[in-house]
Amino acid sequence: MSKVVGIFGGSFNPIHKGHLMLAQYLSQHSQLDEVWLTLSPQNPLKKSNELLDDEHRLAMLRLATEGIVGVEVCDVELSMPRPSYTINTLDTLSQKFSHCSFRLVIGGDNWNLFDKWKDYQRIIDDYGVVIYPRPGYDLNPIVSKNVEVVEAPLADVSSTQIRKAIKCGEEVKSLLPQGVWEYIKENKLYI
Repeated sequence: MSKVVGIFGGSFNPIHKGHLMLAQYLSQHSQLDEVWLTLSPQNPLKKSNELLDDEHRLAMLRLATEGIVGVEVCDVELSMPRPSYTINTLDTLSQKFSHCSFRLVIGGDNWNLFDKWKDYQRIIDDYGVVIYPRPGYDLNPIVSKNVEVVEAPLADVSSTQIRKAIKCGEEVKSLLPQGVWEYIKENKLYI
C-alpha cells in the first residue's frame, strides 16, 4: 500500500507555528500519512519583492521541522524551472517517489482562486486536494470525490504579519519555532 503524502507548498517567508500546527494536525488526523512542506521559489500569483533567498527559507524550514514526526521538508521545486507550477511539482514527485500517492494541501483562500492555477482540474483528478479553512474565506459545499475539506484548527497568524511586526521591532518570538526565531535574529532578517 502506498504512503499518502500531503504536499503543503508555500513560500514560508518565514515558516511559523501556524504552519507547523496545521501540518502536524493533518499528518495525525486526516487521510495523510505525512505532510511535506514544499518550499516554493516563486508563486506565479504573488509578488516577490519581500521574498527571502531560497537558502534562508529552506534553512528555517529545516530548523522548524527537526524532530517532528510526520512532517518533512521538500525542496524539489528549487531545482525545477521557474515559475513553479504545482502540477509540475506533483508530476515530478510522483515520478521520483513512485511508492507514494500525493494530495495537494491548500487553504480556503487558495481554493477560491484554484481555477486560475495551471491544470487545476488535472490536479483534482490525478492527485486530489485537501482544503483547510482560513479565517474570512467561505468554503461552499464541494462536490468531488477528490476534494476533501478538513476541520483543522485555525491559527490567526500569517508570515506577512510576522514580517511587518519584525520590521516595526515588535515581539514575534511566540509565533515562531525557537530555532527559526534565533535564525532570524542571527541573520538580521526582515528588518
